[in-house]
Amino acid sequence: MATTSREPRDSDVYDEAVRGTCDDASLCKRYAVSIGYWKDPYIEYFVRQPKERKAPEISRGYYARVQGVNQLLMAFLKKTEGNCQIINLGAGMDTLFWKLKGENLLPKKYFEVDFPSIAARKIHNIKSKPPLSKPIMESHSGESLLIDAHSMDSSRYAIISADLRELPKLEESLKKCNMDPQLPTLLIAECVLIYMTPEHSSRLLQWASSTFLAAMFINYEQVNMADRFGQIMIENLQSRQCNLVGVEDCRTLETQRARFLANGWETASAMDMMKVYSCLPPADVKRIEALEFLDEKELLEQLMQHYCLCWATKDACSLGLADIGL
Repeated sequence: MATTSREPRDSDVYDEAVRGTCDDASLCKRYAVSIGYWKDPYIEYFVRQPKERKAPEISRGYYARVQGVNQLLMAFLKKTEGNCQIINLGAGMDTLFWKLKGENLLPKKYFEVDFPSIAARKIHNIKSKPPLSKPIMESHSGESLLIDAHSMDSSRYAIISADLRELPKLEESLKKCNMDPQLPTLLIAECVLIYMTPEHSSRLLQWASSTFLAAMFINYEQVNMADRFGQIMIENLQSRQCNLVGVEDCRTLETQRARFLANGWETASAMDMMKVYSCLPPADVKRIEALEFLDEKELLEQLMQHYCLCWATKDACSLGLADIGL
C-alpha cells in the first residue's frame, strides 16, 4: 500500500495506520470464507479466525469484491492465454498466487508489492508453513530460490518490499526479479490508491501505462465519497489516524475513470459494487444470500454504492483487452 509525503513522524503514524487496513481486510475475508461465501484453503495460514462475528453486509461486500476482481482477472488470463505477468500492488496477505497455482492458471510470473513489514510477515508465514512453501517450490525451476527477511524471488513468484511513491526503486526491484515490460501485464490495486495523494497515484498510473506494451489495471476502492455516508466513512478512518489523502479521485465513477484516461490508458470502465453484485452469477448469489439473514438491505446498498471496480486497458499488441468487462 502507499501513502503521502508529510513530516517524518506524521508519515510513520500514517503509514502504520494504512498497514493496519491490511489486517482488517484479511480478518473480514477469513470470516467470510469460514461462513462459506467462497473457498480459500490458504487464508487460514495467514490470518487467525476472528473472535467476533462480522456483519452479513460486510461479508457480502467482500464476496462481491473477490468475485468481481476474479472475473476480470480470468478474462485477462483468457485473452493472453496465460502468457502474461501479474503485479499485485499492496498485496497484503492475498492468496491469489496459490489459487492460480491450484487451478493450473499461473501466469509467467506473479509479483506482489507491499510495505517491508507486511512483506516480512508474509515471507515468515511461507517459510514456516509447508502448505504455502510447497506450491512455490513446485512451480520453481532453475537456480536456488532467493529469499531474505523482506523479499523473495522464485521463477514464478516474487514478493517485493517497496513504497509505491518511490517509482525508480519500485521499477528497479521488479526488474531484479525479472519483470518483463514486453509481456502483457495485469496490475491489481485494492484499496491502495486512495491512500496516496492524487499526484503520487497519477505518477504510478502514468508509470504503468508507459512501461508495458499491453496492460490492464484493476482498481477496487471507495467512490461517491462527497455525500454524507462518504463523509462518515472518511471520519471513521480519520479517527484511526488513517486519512484518505486520495479521496479527490474517488468523488464519482467518472473521476475514477478520468484519472486513468489522463495518465496514458486507452480505455477505462467503472461500476459501483451494487452494479457488480448484479452482474455476478445468479445461482451463486442465491447460494450466498442463504448463508446469513440480512436485516438491513438498505445498509448493504449504501455500502456497495460507496465502493467500485474500475478497470483500464492499453493494448499495443491487439489482444482485445478493451473487450474485457463484467
